[in-house]
Amino acid sequence: MADFFSEWWGIGISIVVAISMVACVVLLWSQSKVKVKVGADGKPLPAETTGHVWDGDLMEQNNPLPQWWKWLFYLTIAFSVVYLIIYPGFGARQGTLGWSQVGAYEKEMKDGEAQYGPIFNKFLAMDIKDVARDPQAHEIGQRLFLNNCAQCHGSDAQGGKGYPNLTDNDWLYGGDPKTIELTITEGRHGIMPPMGAVVGTDDDVRNVANYVLSLSNSAHDPIKAAIGKPKFAACAACHGADGKGNQMVGAPNLTDKIWLYGGDINTIMETINKGRNNQMPAHKSILTPGKIHLLAAYVWSLSNTGNAASVSDADTNALRQITATAATPDASNVVK
Repeated sequence: MADFFSEWWGIGISIVVAISMVACVVLLWSQSKVKVKVGADGKPLPAETTGHVWDGDLMEQNNPLPQWWKWLFYLTIAFSVVYLIIYPGFGARQGTLGWSQVGAYEKEMKDGEAQYGPIFNKFLAMDIKDVARDPQAHEIGQRLFLNNCAQCHGSDAQGGKGYPNLTDNDWLYGGDPKTIELTITEGRHGIMPPMGAVVGTDDDVRNVANYVLSLSNSAHDPIKAAIGKPKFAACAACHGADGKGNQMVGAPNLTDKIWLYGGDINTIMETINKGRNNQMPAHKSILTPGKIHLLAAYVWSLSNTGNAASVSDADTNALRQITATAATPDASNVVK
């Protein structure tokens, strides 16, 4: 805690913990001193009840805790004292064992790397295409994908609105193995600025949208498309004069019928007017180079089925354990 704020934060927490523990002892001791006073008839006096009465004569009495219950609470307090001596919890104090969540995590990761590192290193030394043909590597890559990529691209890798389909051959930045590996490692940030003001009026935007649809022979208004063609010059800087895109900047190919957000006239107009801002986070801080290499091979194999490995059911449980240490990143938007 002191690392995030100041040394006084740890001191403040220590004071709160100490006061709370002392208060529990005092409260327990004070309540154990309560005695029930009875009258000459052997019944509790009215002053020794809580004042709650049911069914005419059922009263809630202010009795002390049973002895076994009281000593159980004392043992709990004693246990907390021992715990705070051994483990962290008393402000910024680390505890006599020096245990921490970060240290436990790092140890588990180190143990996992020692056990499974040689497997990943073996595949890291291989060409990605050769890795994609290996049944064991394919199974590991699939588990890595399910743990890290399926949240956005789907378990079948076919994506959704705003999340690219990884099973076809349409790529924003390129679908060769090295480019995929770079995308996973460094992430991507694709931005299309709002172009409505540049294109002109709402009618101009609609005309350009019709021209964009005409590039892929989709349903459109030919007259409006012809009017919008000159205005497309504002888009050609990224998408090219022929509308086939530019993988250097991640500009989509507009001549096919593959759309990241939808290919209807209203969605295209929305894209022109408002732009798009997509980001896939870098995974280099989450996955080791060996895991990224395996993951890239698996992703590449999804759109190159002729080179994909035939995965058997042998050792499936063991392979699942290999990928158990893979962390799950934040959701991503763009790979393709």
